Amino acid sequence: MQRLFILTLSLIPWIPAVLCWVTTQKEFIGPEGGSLTVQCRYGSHYADHVKYWCHGGTRIFCEILARTDETSSAKPSKDKVSIFDDPARLMFTVTINDLKETDSGWYSCGVELASRADDVAYTEVKVFHGVSVVNSMVSGEEGSSLTVQCLYTQRFRLSEKKWCRSGDPSSCLSTGSEASYEDTSVTISDDRTGAFTVTLKKLQMRDADWYLCSAGQQQVAVQVQVRPHGSTKPVTSPPTPSQPWNRYRYMLESIVGCSSLLLLVGLAVLARKILRKKASSRFKQTEEIFPDNPKGMRDLQRSK
Repeated sequence: MQRLFILTLSLIPWIPAVLCWVTTQKEFIGPEGGSLTVQCRYGSHYADHVKYWCHGGTRIFCEILARTDETSSAKPSKDKVSIFDDPARLMFTVTINDLKETDSGWYSCGVELASRADDVAYTEVKVFHGVSVVNSMVSGEEGSSLTVQCLYTQRFRLSEKKWCRSGDPSSCLSTGSEASYEDTSVTISDDRTGAFTVTLKKLQMRDADWYLCSAGQQQVAVQVQVRPHGSTKPVTSPPTPSQPWNRYRYMLESIVGCSSLLLLVGLAVLARKILRKKASSRFKQTEEIFPDNPKGMRDLQRSK
């Protein structure tokens, strides 16, 4: 039981805390050949600590790529990875340049601590070639407008961009040679640098559906939700086979992490109580054997 107590205490620092002092988004998406900026926020008591950016999905197997206590380059825009801490805003920023598909993976924003395990927040970086979207599901109120941001890699910079209702090729709206399109209900604007923006104006309930952002022969699905005027509940289209079920994966991971922490704390408390009870029982037994000999009691306790 004593071993269980020691093991439990040793594992607690490696489990995510219920109150996380370092936070970031769960996912960042960037185009191949482009750059990506990650913002990591932290508690005010970490303002003077060293921050770092680490490649790896665990604390043990993690390669530190940038630290705030290392001399920064005179041209951070040319560096593969750069880091900048802004204590006034309680945030440090990591920039990754010249993205490659091999840069995809799990990373962590870390704050270095001397007395215990570092405080970290994990995020997944996804580098794509082709087309992607900032948000795969967007929603708006009837009568208002909403915006969808579609991303593409440099090889599609001059390609025609399209916005289509899924399953209906005749509904496609194209930017054409002007890199833009506009009518009374939709505006499409291509910045020719890696993103084109679709704005749906004066939303109607029938606009709720799945759509496709396209560049060249590449495309990605987006779900548009519309809620009735004055309502907080959106009307959605039926789910499609391509709808990602793992949208709730990070919520489940947080619940499992916090549950694990609570379980370990509970085991530690239980183990401590059992150890105290056993120690008290041994002491009473010793006292009965040596009621008038305190020295004998001490000698017996030492021998155990």
